[in-house]
Amino acid sequence: MDPREITPRYTVSPQVAPNDVAAIKTAGFTTLICNRPDEEVPPPFQAAAMAQAAEAAGLDFVIAPLTHQTMTSDRIAQQRVIIADSKGPVFAYCASGTRCTVVWALGQAGAMPVEQIIETAARGGYDLATLAPRLADIAAQGGIPDA
Repeated sequence: MDPREITPRYTVSPQVAPNDVAAIKTAGFTTLICNRPDEEVPPPFQAAAMAQAAEAAGLDFVIAPLTHQTMTSDRIAQQRVIIADSKGPVFAYCASGTRCTVVWALGQAGAMPVEQIIETAARGGYDLATLAPRLADIAAQGGIPDA
């Protein structure tokens, strides 16, 4: 497990295993988001197995798989709402943590300055500089509306 704090409320990670979930709960997280499609992982790491581990640990679990093609405005807004509505800090995972960071960044466009979004992601270890034009476009349109 390689958790990387993006904000005090949102941490991302590459794929976690069911036996990591208790430690995620112990670290103070209340919601676990799976941003990884089942097609990318073997059955022991698929959403159903992770949901079972999350339930056993007392974590809220959300399945919100993302790919380049499915990172739509609705999905971006969904992730933002999940984070906002969580009872506490959120832990999201995908293959490397990049998709989790990108979806967060896109959801912040219009609410945070583009440079601050890029810097925040970089502090977590994710270089999103090439995303700056898209963030600026979204911000210029007033951000991603809630779904």
